[in-house]
Amino acid sequence: MQPWKIAALLICTATITKCPIWWGVEVDSERQERLNEVAVVAVRLEAQTGLPARLMIAQWAVESNWGAKPIGKANYFGMKKADRHTQCCTVATHEVEHGKLVPKTLDFADYNSLAESCEDYAWLITHGAPYAAAWAAFRQDHDVNRLAHAVLSVYATAQYGALALQIAAQDNVQQAITAAEKPPVVA
Repeated sequence: MQPWKIAALLICTATITKCPIWWGVEVDSERQERLNEVAVVAVRLEAQTGLPARLMIAQWAVESNWGAKPIGKANYFGMKKADRHTQCCTVATHEVEHGKLVPKTLDFADYNSLAESCEDYAWLITHGAPYAAAWAAFRQDHDVNRLAHAVLSVYATAQYGALALQIAAQDNVQQAITAAEKPPVVA
């Protein structure tokens, strides 16, 4: 089995009774609600910053098990604590070092809401030094796939990147983005 499929199996938790949609099966309603919620935030931030909503949603899905398991109160992107963060939580985790999982205890940023977590992720990709070249190239060519590959190659492992790209291409992700782009119906 390919490594990204192993990671995908880990995403399919006991609270989700059906497998992910990229295997051709519907997702559960709670996960779809979380996807719709993050899509609204991601579309708003794409309009404000230019960061593609599907890239944000893909990383949100991988890092937080489709929004079901944030770190701390509301860290949906696995963001480690940096000087700009005012809240944090300490978590036992694993980091990949030289191709091996190494147990670590690390400080992660924490947020009051999904929106705050997404806003910080957008800031990191659009202003953070590790992504500066990729962001500058994207602003010139608007090639979402090239941006995604560049961001994901810095953010985590190759298997992670493959999984995130699979999620970004899913129909349910695009459908949630399309729905979030529509103006609300006023009754």
